[in-house]
Amino acid sequence: MTKEEIISKLTVIVKPYIQNEEGFKNLSEETDFINDLEINSANLVDIILDVEDEFNIEIDNDSMEKMLSVKATIAVIQSKMDA
Repeated sequence: MTKEEIISKLTVIVKPYIQNEEGFKNLSEETDFINDLEINSANLVDIILDVEDEFNIEIDNDSMEKMLSVKATIAVIQSKMDA
């Protein structure tokens, strides 16, 4: 799966949880979920559960703690899918 395909699916997953519409319009690899999209930590857990379901992967606690930006999340998804 390409990085673009992952970003596309991630955009759909993240959209219900965003608090900052402007930050979402400019979503890129550099987007930070908490600072740019103003997603709270409880919703980050929901996003991670949705990512597990969407990509059919299991995310451990160490990986979960890294998933604070789009770029980091893509890296975790790709590493789990390649495992």
